[in-house]
Amino acid sequence: MKGFLAAAVQVCATSDKEANRATAEAFVREAAARGARLVVLPEVFLWRGPREEERRSAEVIPGPVTAWLGGLAKELNLYLVAGSVLERIEGQVRVFNTCTMFDPSGQMIALYRKIHLFDVEIEGHVSIRESASRAPGDAPVVVRTPLATFGLSICYDLRFPELYRRLVKQGAEVICVPAAFTFPTGAAHWEILLRARAIENQTYVIAPDQIGRSPAGVHDFGHSLIVDPWGTPVARASNGEGVIVAEIDLEYLRRVRRELPCLQHVKLEP
Repeated sequence: MKGFLAAAVQVCATSDKEANRATAEAFVREAAARGARLVVLPEVFLWRGPREEERRSAEVIPGPVTAWLGGLAKELNLYLVAGSVLERIEGQVRVFNTCTMFDPSGQMIALYRKIHLFDVEIEGHVSIRESASRAPGDAPVVVRTPLATFGLSICYDLRFPELYRRLVKQGAEVICVPAAFTFPTGAAHWEILLRARAIENQTYVIAPDQIGRSPAGVHDFGHSLIVDPWGTPVARASNGEGVIVAEIDLEYLRRVRRELPCLQHVKLEP
């Protein structure tokens, strides 16, 4: 495969699952109509709400939500990276923040649980403790497909470059970063970090973000991006919900890696 069109979906999810599901499906269908062979949804696209309601609102995987997502991927004949949903495990108090990926046959071909949890306490400004209600995953995930080899990550993972180097070491050519990046940190760091991860690993980075204020009162940054292996943004979202589409050119990726072979010069392994 030399290349394909990829799409990133930007939404402002609420605590209304049915409304969020309808919005996500409409944008996936729009992306497919625009020729996308891969669609990536943002983090917690299905439900965003108060921390104390997370376990009650979490999903079983596999379950009804993954059946819907797989059916959508099959109907539209595309690969679908389902951002993340909160995953409930029987007997565990905390939930996982889980990204799933589906192939055009509707099969779930990958499951990644967010490793790095966002715990920030700034007196008088913000208090976010993901670890209070969510459990961390413990394994990087890379999945090989006829389109490309994909690495999965979620939001706060973006700040930990050792994860991305491990994904590339395992063959990743395209890295997905579904996110709900907060506005203050997003304005300062979102684009810089995405471009840095693309440059240092010579990969495409597809990063759909939530936008707007969540029911929990957190304002998310938006500005979803698709970045090429040279670090150039090739698609950028406007300040609202919508879909961005860009070509993933694997011949270009290979040329970047061939002409600037820094991945062959790594001396310190993560």
